[in-house]
Amino acid sequence: MSDDALSAGSVARRLGVAVTTLRTWHQRYGLGPTRHVKGHHRRYSREDLARLEVMRRLTAEGVSPAEAAQWARGNAASPTAEPGRAGGGHTIAVGTAGPAARGLARAAVRLDDLAMREIIERGLRTDGVISTWDRVVRPVLAGVGDRYAATAGFVEVEHLLSRCVSAAFASVTGPALPAAVGHSADGPHDGGGPGALLACTDEEQHSLPLEALAAALVEVGVVARLLGARVPATALAAAVDRTGPAAVVLWSHTPATADLGQLRVARSGRHRPVLVLAVGPGWPVTELPDGVRHCADLTDAVTLCRSADRVVAQQHGP
Repeated sequence: MSDDALSAGSVARRLGVAVTTLRTWHQRYGLGPTRHVKGHHRRYSREDLARLEVMRRLTAEGVSPAEAAQWARGNAASPTAEPGRAGGGHTIAVGTAGPAARGLARAAVRLDDLAMREIIERGLRTDGVISTWDRVVRPVLAGVGDRYAATAGFVEVEHLLSRCVSAAFASVTGPALPAAVGHSADGPHDGGGPGALLACTDEEQHSLPLEALAAALVEVGVVARLLGARVPATALAAAVDRTGPAAVVLWSHTPATADLGQLRVARSGRHRPVLVLAVGPGWPVTELPDGVRHCADLTDAVTLCRSADRVVAQQHGP
């Protein structure tokens, strides 16, 4: 038997789908194995595998299986995504979001972590962090949240989706960073630049938007130190003094977690940052301490942090 003849199990592992899915695609859409040797099970050829890779990619992006199969067989001019659904049954509503978001929603419902990672990472490669967050990830997270509010279900979907988003954003790299001067608790030190220090407020547990901001900063060459969820004021103060960041960013999702005292702490240390930024919908904009900026937009947050980083770099330049 030829070395390029593949079993169903081997093809399933390569594609990251179940063998039963291959059988369904074979029975319903004619995307089955074409190699046959008398006395042996049918085997998939390299050409069969290529068609199935197209099928899996398109269905993950939200194209209907029937149309994806036509495209995989070369019988369609171009694939079109399924129209948005209202979110009944086992679907996640994503409004007017595009096919990538619909594909991510479908993969999330299936708990298909490989497909979720692939869709998110493809978006990061082709469109960047901000576009992937705003156009792909956020609509699906909002849809999952709506389903939970209505049914108290989909907790497992939210958890796995969040892990996939975190892993994908954590893998983002940016341009090589030159050695620069920052600050430690004991004074200036050579390192990757002062950059931005990102943290959730003491009672805030939703860190994904902050992870998106960290990835977006890294993408443009700004050092981003992400402390994550539920950072006490004492820990924040210690981190500011030890790293001397150009910008401190505090995230609050709801008014219940917005701690104005932590914003004051960020401005009161020995190494006062150029910028203290209150990010998220939870902050009372009219009550922010003097010198604190508010920002609800990821693009603006990146611009402000980048500007602050450049100011400090110029202050400690050669």
